[in-house]
Amino acid sequence: MDDTRILVVEDDADINEVVCERLGRDGYVCVPAYSGSEARLALERAADAGRPYDLVITDLMLPGISGDKLVAGLRESGSGVPVVVISARGAVDDRVGLLRLGADDYLVKPFDLDELSARIGAQLRGRGYAGGAESAGGLRAAASDGGHTVLAIGRWSLDIDAHTFRIDDEPVSLTNIEFAIVELLMGHPDTVFSKRQVYELCWGEPYMVDDNTVTAHISKIRAKLRASGTDGYIRTVWGLGVKLAVPR
Repeated sequence: MDDTRILVVEDDADINEVVCERLGRDGYVCVPAYSGSEARLALERAADAGRPYDLVITDLMLPGISGDKLVAGLRESGSGVPVVVISARGAVDDRVGLLRLGADDYLVKPFDLDELSARIGAQLRGRGYAGGAESAGGLRAAASDGGHTVLAIGRWSLDIDAHTFRIDDEPVSLTNIEFAIVELLMGHPDTVFSKRQVYELCWGEPYMVDDNTVTAHISKIRAKLRASGTDGYIRTVWGLGVKLAVPR
């Protein structure tokens, strides 16, 4: 972890300092940036030097370039660096929009530093990010295949643009909601999502009651995976939610 570098983009100097200090105790090397423009320059310099950042934490309301545009710019450039957004904007539409734009996780201010640390650890473990290299667990970051964005993990392959899902190159039929759930989990492997998060991100609606809707859809997905023996990729974390367990 000694050489894991995190760019912390936050214009509030006190928050930036606290985050850097906390993550520094975890063994990360944190570099502060106080505007979107400063962050973009830092990212470009790091890339030119052949030492890209391993993770970016960014606020949304920033001087210069906004956090939204910073995230969009990273994804348009083909960077697969994990991005964790921290923002006071907590509406469902804001969270859904940022995740669809390319952010990997979203924390609403005020946030717990221990939770931030845990989510960062999950992103780094799950993505195995090392400049886009394949991880030991078989995860390959989003890649371009004939102009299409494809996620591949273990025996799974999901073409976001063609809206197709394959196991060992064999097509598996999924409903729109099932596809959205698989896309969410594949895009954030080893990250635990609560039922509320799955519902709000995949249905795009506020989660009003604790019912069995999400559980039922997860069960249907597992049933379709069972013949291939990959239903174990989707793990229930009791008391917390569900995650995609990267095969080792």
